[in-house]
Amino acid sequence: MEPDVSIETSSVIRIAVLPIGTVPPSLLREYQTMLLRQQTIPQSAISSFYTEHQKSPFAHQPWDTGSLRFKFILGGAPPSPWEDFQSNRKILAVIGICHCPSSPDLDSVIDQFNSACKSYASALVHRCFAFCPGDSQLEDGSKKGGNLKLFPPADTQTQEMHLQTMMQDIAASLLMEFEKWVLKAESAGTILKTPLDSQASLNSEEVLKAKKRRLARSQKTIGDYCLLAGSPVDASAHYATSQELARLTGDYFWFAGALEGGVCALLLDRMGQKDPAMEEEVRYRYNSVIVHYRKSFIQDNAQRVSPLSFELEATLKLARFLCRRELAKEVVELLTSAADGAKSLIDASDRLILFVEIARLYGTIGYQRKAAFFSRQIAQLYLQQENRLAAISAMQVLAMTTKAYRVQSRTSTSEHSLPNKQIGSSHVDGGKMHHHSVVSLFESQWSSLQMVVLREILLSAVRAGDPLAAWSAAARLLRSYYPLITPAGQNGLASALSNSADRLPSGTRCADPSLPFIRLYSFPLHPSQMDIVKRNPEREDWWAGSAPSGPFIYTPFSKGESNDSSKQDLIWVVGEPVQVLVELANPCGFDLRVDSIYLSVHSGNFDAFPVSVNLPTNSSKVITLSGIPTSVGPVTIPGCMVHCFGVVTEHLFKDVDNLLLGATQGLVLSDPFRCCGSAKLRNVSFPNISVVPPLPLLVPHVGGGDGAIILYEGKNQDCVISVACETLKAALPLKPGSEVTIPVTLKAWQLGLVDPDPAAGKSAFGSMMRHFKDGSSPAVVIHYAGSLSSSGDPSTVGSSVPPGRRLVVPLQICVLQGLSFVKARLLSMEIPAHVGENLPMPVHVDSQSTERAIGSESKLDRLVKIDPFRGSWGLRFLELELSNPTDVVFDISVSVQLENPSSADNDSADQDAIEYGYPKTRIDRDCSARVLIPLEHFKLPILDGSFFMKDIQADGPAGSRNSSFSEKNAKAELNASIKNLISRIKVRWQSGRNSSGELNIKDAIQAALQASVMDVLLPDPLTFGFRLVRNGLEPAKLDSTNELNSSVQSSASKGPVLAHEMTPMEVLVRNNTKDLIKMSLSITCRDVAGENCVEGAKATVLWAGILSGITIEIPPLQEIKHSFSLYFLVPGEYTLVAAALIDDANDILRARARTHSPDEPIFCCGPPYNVRVIGTA
Repeated sequence: MEPDVSIETSSVIRIAVLPIGTVPPSLLREYQTMLLRQQTIPQSAISSFYTEHQKSPFAHQPWDTGSLRFKFILGGAPPSPWEDFQSNRKILAVIGICHCPSSPDLDSVIDQFNSACKSYASALVHRCFAFCPGDSQLEDGSKKGGNLKLFPPADTQTQEMHLQTMMQDIAASLLMEFEKWVLKAESAGTILKTPLDSQASLNSEEVLKAKKRRLARSQKTIGDYCLLAGSPVDASAHYATSQELARLTGDYFWFAGALEGGVCALLLDRMGQKDPAMEEEVRYRYNSVIVHYRKSFIQDNAQRVSPLSFELEATLKLARFLCRRELAKEVVELLTSAADGAKSLIDASDRLILFVEIARLYGTIGYQRKAAFFSRQIAQLYLQQENRLAAISAMQVLAMTTKAYRVQSRTSTSEHSLPNKQIGSSHVDGGKMHHHSVVSLFESQWSSLQMVVLREILLSAVRAGDPLAAWSAAARLLRSYYPLITPAGQNGLASALSNSADRLPSGTRCADPSLPFIRLYSFPLHPSQMDIVKRNPEREDWWAGSAPSGPFIYTPFSKGESNDSSKQDLIWVVGEPVQVLVELANPCGFDLRVDSIYLSVHSGNFDAFPVSVNLPTNSSKVITLSGIPTSVGPVTIPGCMVHCFGVVTEHLFKDVDNLLLGATQGLVLSDPFRCCGSAKLRNVSFPNISVVPPLPLLVPHVGGGDGAIILYEGKNQDCVISVACETLKAALPLKPGSEVTIPVTLKAWQLGLVDPDPAAGKSAFGSMMRHFKDGSSPAVVIHYAGSLSSSGDPSTVGSSVPPGRRLVVPLQICVLQGLSFVKARLLSMEIPAHVGENLPMPVHVDSQSTERAIGSESKLDRLVKIDPFRGSWGLRFLELELSNPTDVVFDISVSVQLENPSSADNDSADQDAIEYGYPKTRIDRDCSARVLIPLEHFKLPILDGSFFMKDIQADGPAGSRNSSFSEKNAKAELNASIKNLISRIKVRWQSGRNSSGELNIKDAIQAALQASVMDVLLPDPLTFGFRLVRNGLEPAKLDSTNELNSSVQSSASKGPVLAHEMTPMEVLVRNNTKDLIKMSLSITCRDVAGENCVEGAKATVLWAGILSGITIEIPPLQEIKHSFSLYFLVPGEYTLVAAALIDDANDILRARARTHSPDEPIFCCGPPYNVRVIGTA
């Protein structure tokens, strides 16, 4: 069989091209290329070289449209045993190629050429082309003449024109020789034999049969020469005669040959035109050709020679003629039939050629997998030959099948791949691929077949002595199919990689990566002193609204800021080192040594630093890869460069991302990272990385303080931070190397969680204190930047303004649990007033926490407010329970800030309050204590209606519309009063001599007061009090509350009441509202048993005046008095109580009394007033 056969092959003239003498390979390829351009010579171009010696047998020669076709065979070919059967198999001309500078002796050249032509007995024309002759060679060659044709030195175009002329001469010579041969064959005849009958014994019967067949075979051969001469009409006539004669003699083999030649003549006559009718004619005739080739099969000759190859060639010719997608089904049937016949071929080379042609035709119609299958058959035939050249051929054939089996090398796809910049940008878009792309890359159902293909490539590469191809095949096999390979097999592939690398030069690169698997882990944030912030030149606080330069969605500095998570920007600075975290996995059963690994950067503005890694068996490791940006511009990092197993390869992040995506969808055998025990990693978005020019850099260090500072909750501590370039406005602009020291006051307010002051970040330099919510130490944050570019137009500056920086200085402070707040609750204590008793002296707390006694009675009632009209009945205290879990002792002091009456006309807020403290409470280690805080002095002086707007609206919507207070203002005023109350209470602690602080009890106090805030803050509508009138004198008029308090306490301090004497008294009633109150007043005196002692048969107290049913009207914010006298018969303890029934109460009074019905009476009862009576019964 012959390769690359078609129906038109019968009309092609074969010419052997032989190098004569020494011809440089590059020049030989150049001359051959020039010859290939002369494969078709029009008959109209050879008329000047053609001489008709006698009448031409080619009566219908198409001189205007016909042509002669050549096939140049470099190096020639051995003669075929089937030359008589198909004349196109003969070498009909020999062309010698000589390079005159390499072969100066032309005589020797001619001798060598004549000697080479003797091997081609069928050659009719001989020419030797001598290129680039010298002057002497030109002169000598012109004398020799003959078959030597000299090509003087000239440009390529001139030489091609010269060569074209020579080929026209050869075509004319061949045409004349064909005429001679045909005339000779018609007159004298010739004996034509094939291997089918040449081996038989020539007995008399066979000789007689051969004589009968000679004429048919002669006509068929004449038809062949007519085709070679370019005269299809004459060929058709001779083929038709041959078919008739061969049919009569039963020579089916030659009949099939004549029929096949007739089809070729038909196509040549139609000038390559195809129409359905002609296709059907060709299909019908070639099916007949195949049938008759099959009929010529003789079982006796099957072991030595068979016409099967011609039958298969005819099948391939018909398949090639019909080869297009519309007729794919018919072509597949023909190729399947041809593949079945391969089993009966005797010669292995025939099977090789058959499989080559079948693979080509399958590839032409798009059946890549079938083409790959037969290519593997070709490779196996090559591998059976056990020689290096065959192994190289096998390797090349298998390389063509890798695309169909999805195991191709990256080298074969590099021409069709995206540019490097686009490869990197695929990560910027998320690193995702569509489903069909993943399927095309990974098809686990092909695993076994793919492994076989790669193993065959590895074997052929080893035999061919190609270490790089062997390394590539072993790398693809190990990387893609390690789960299906035993540990012993994995070690064998590792050895193959190492052995191949030993035969390669150092630093050899391969497009196919091996181990390890590498995926992008994260882009770490900049260090605290290198964080980059986008700069807004239009604002003084240019850092406002900015987020760190890292690719993370949440950072401690981006709270409340909008963030686009689809794409993140990462800014690097020229000359400053950066880091990228990648994860490596070794899922195989051997220890892996990575000699070096570094980031692969295609943008050319980044210097990467290599590191070496050791990966044990079935292990993964996260490593840090670093480098330094070298110039401004975008940076693209598609993957890593890895030097492993002696070869440098590039590992792309997107390949591993696609691999992991295929693993999740079941398209890939295994996830290498999960095999190594690595946790599932979320998809890391690839940021847009840009490099900016160098920026200023500050380096901080903490100095002073206590070194490693340990604070308890609420403790104040001074510490100093030394920053090496920036901060105070007076020092700006800071020069290189300058230093600024900033004192910082720290307050350990609460363990682990502190609300930062939002206003702290509004300073001109952007410094602020930050406390992180994970319980870590606080930090000082400083924003700084270099000078703006000096552009004239401010609108154009913003686009080119360099970014600024954020410096985070963590303060290494350990906040320990100090005093532990347990709970807070509100207590109500009923303590009746005792005449003649004095209250404890309070303690005044100044700003230095020093103690001093207060002797002034005007200040005494500031701490425990004894209202002269109600005594101290119903005092309310806030109880705080504290625990000391530490190993130190704490002293607790409670202080209250009261209004300073002396600064009533002063607008300064700092002078409006005086702070008073109570005696200290000591809490030992592992002990608890309770602290009482009186709340009486926080009551408001006036019962105002603004606090009851909500209740008034519920009772009367119409009245609420006319009210001057809105519900919103009422709530705001009430909340302000609560906050004011809480802010005036301070609970401080002191431990030792230098450690002090304050407890944060605001939330606890607010929670304790929330339910009873009305009782604590709001006064009663009416307050009652009693006083004695000594010696029957009328007390002086009291113009102020202070005078009233002083008078009552002075009279009370004169001593007890005497029995059996008439004691004058007065009851004082005060209206604490802004409305007139009408009421009915009653006075009751009770003994120690609680019995009424002024009424009944057992009364022990006589009275003068009115004690019940006293109707009184009290103006707003005024007071009235009612006089009466008591005569005590029995000494002892008595209690005076005043009560009033309010008539026509308004909504304010009902809201304060919390009544449920508008008809419900409002009853106000004053506090008990104790009277001590002495004397004898």
